[in-house]
Amino acid sequence: MEKNTSCFFSNSSPNLVITCFVAFITIILVRFLYVIYRTGKPLNKRTPQQTLSTLIVLGSGGHTAEMINLLLVLQKDRFTPRFYIAAATDNMSLQKARVFENSLADSGVKGISAEFMQIYRSREVGQSYVTSVWTTLVATAHALWLMIKIRPQVVLCNGPGTCIPLCVIAFIFKVVGIRWSSIFYVESIARVKRLSLSGLLLYKLQIADQFFVQWPQLQRKYPRAHYAGCLM
Repeated sequence: MEKNTSCFFSNSSPNLVITCFVAFITIILVRFLYVIYRTGKPLNKRTPQQTLSTLIVLGSGGHTAEMINLLLVLQKDRFTPRFYIAAATDNMSLQKARVFENSLADSGVKGISAEFMQIYRSREVGQSYVTSVWTTLVATAHALWLMIKIRPQVVLCNGPGTCIPLCVIAFIFKVVGIRWSSIFYVESIARVKRLSLSGLLLYKLQIADQFFVQWPQLQRKYPRAHYAGCLM
């Protein structure tokens, strides 16, 4: 009798593991398809007084200048607290963000709350692809830590490569139910005929909830994008 019982459990255990694994994969797949379906659609209405924690990804060159122009028309009292993130090797972007936040305080804007953070880059300009494997893993782990810490409700980005791991993690958080972050991507004004690599990835993978371009010909080429006009 004992021998038969042990045989029953030994035979059923692998089947049980397989069944649980298939059920788990099915749940994740259904949730993934639901997130894709809901991406870009308006969420449940929030009260006007409710604030939204906002992650703002800055980039070197003209990216930060464009983002500051975008923030000028943002409802400062609604999109708060604001978390600014720039690459660890970018020494200017966070400084510009601090100047912007200080100008808000000087102008009498109430309820200002901002934090400034740096993130490791996956690959520096000119870095070999072999060594970039390790730096990409480090950058991804760092991005995951920052996203767990911030858990933003809104993500704003406009093209720097540092936004990709952050947006991917935000999308994964949606799938697993940690946090539903609305991702807004505004392509750089320098992109006239085709998207940047960051923009192309977010567009093709349908990660961004709202995707904006600044040139009408780009909107015609990528019909899911919205034409926002020139921000500069």
